[in-house]
Amino acid sequence: MNAELTLTRLLQAACKAHGGRPALQYRDRALTFSQLQAESARVATGLAELGVGAGDRVAIWLPNTPAWLACFFACGRIGAIALATNTRFRSAEMEDILGRSGAKVLIYWPAFRGIDFSQIVEHLSAASVAGLKAIIAYAEADDPVPPARVHGIPVHTYDRLAARPEMPSDSSRSDLGCLMFTTSGTTKAPKFVLHSQRSIVQHALDVAQGFGYVGPGTVGLGVLPFCGTYGFSTALAPLAVGAPLIVDPAFEPRRIIDLIRTHRVTNTNLTGHMIGHILATGPAHGAFESIRFCGCGSGASDVIERAAAHGLRVSGVYGSSEVQALFAHQNAFEGAIAERALGGGWPVSPLARVRARDATSGRLLAHGEPGELEIQAPSQLIGYFGNPQATREALTDDGFYRTGDLGHTVADRRFIFQARLGDALRLSGFLVSPAQIECVIAEHPSVEACQVVGLEDAGRTLPYAFVTCASGGDFDEGQVLAFARERMARYKVPARIVRLDAFPTVQSANAIKVQKARLREIARELGSVPARE
Repeated sequence: MNAELTLTRLLQAACKAHGGRPALQYRDRALTFSQLQAESARVATGLAELGVGAGDRVAIWLPNTPAWLACFFACGRIGAIALATNTRFRSAEMEDILGRSGAKVLIYWPAFRGIDFSQIVEHLSAASVAGLKAIIAYAEADDPVPPARVHGIPVHTYDRLAARPEMPSDSSRSDLGCLMFTTSGTTKAPKFVLHSQRSIVQHALDVAQGFGYVGPGTVGLGVLPFCGTYGFSTALAPLAVGAPLIVDPAFEPRRIIDLIRTHRVTNTNLTGHMIGHILATGPAHGAFESIRFCGCGSGASDVIERAAAHGLRVSGVYGSSEVQALFAHQNAFEGAIAERALGGGWPVSPLARVRARDATSGRLLAHGEPGELEIQAPSQLIGYFGNPQATREALTDDGFYRTGDLGHTVADRRFIFQARLGDALRLSGFLVSPAQIECVIAEHPSVEACQVVGLEDAGRTLPYAFVTCASGGDFDEGQVLAFARERMARYKVPARIVRLDAFPTVQSANAIKVQKARLREIARELGSVPARE
């Protein structure tokens, strides 16, 4: 590719090499690379006619569809910023996101999954939509006609934009911001993570190389939501090197198996939750024989083991909104399952640097010593949009991003992610990842899943465990505690193991996340901790 890494040039290069090849397969519709480029250029004209220019924010509140990607590339051509917006968001989230971002245009699917998204917009506060100049309604066959106005704002159809003449000009530049992800915001308002065209394009090319999208016959599967960095990186990597992407707007396990078999999918990434649901359908023998690489977030060794029994090789991956998903991965073909399940691995960029720092002393740590991971890479964020203070706090003086993750480096450029630093426990002077304790407790026959948090008690931190059990299953806290004492150091044994019907969770764009902060609140609410021997 040309040294000027822009979204327009990325798509032009794919068209030049693979113009007539399918780029996207969405239900019964196939788009070639040339058709995707043309549609995005037409949408760019339509957006420009609505007043969108360089630096303006366009909220893409769509599920996975070709329109999502066409709108994204259209924003890149104009120099505008696509605001990736989760379709699970409702009025409170949308008020906050639209209001703080100052979005100029909102693109949505009014009837997606039978939900009245127009009513959600209609009930937003006037202040939150004050910056909106236009709303664009995407529709598919048999959808009702969208309203002419929502909240007093004119509504235009996506089909109208996609029928405009192609924009001949190109205002894209590698240093321009082009995409904002929202952080999960489990305890406070999410931040807007802003990436440049250079960081997005370079990372897509690096992922394609590092994850093996450049091999013959490669077919990607995009079922993770594009609005999150995990789904977005999964989608853009195959397109960057001319490989087709199978697009699906909503996760349904049996349909995913059918798509893999029908299209001979070779590469995808999923959450452990998704993989568990797919395996629960009882897939036929050989259902995953075409898969070369399937990535999964860390801490899913039980899922990876069950997947292996069905012929699906899964490996741990690492990333974040700030350095983008698929930043690194474990080796899918070497090592035991427990090792492949670890987060971290080898960065996909040869220019990436990872180091660990002691949070107390501030000194940089040697290989194997756990501390806060810091990353410098071509894939990292420009900053947090509209929040210079958060940007300053997130970056070191020499330009490394402070991840807030606990981990350590390994001599061969590899690193291991252990836990979120805020979740890590200082027990009897030792820094312990909750996952170490969770894995042991989850081995007990009565335990289905385990989450561990720290509880402050008389000036010390004690591990406090929560478990879920199979429906109708018996649970005896004393027996599980005895089981734990036999299998790990005394200081790691939880002070309590409490059964819950379900863990408190929040749905982010990338995965369902357990709310550790809420678990800590529950632990405090349950009262005093028994004295330890």
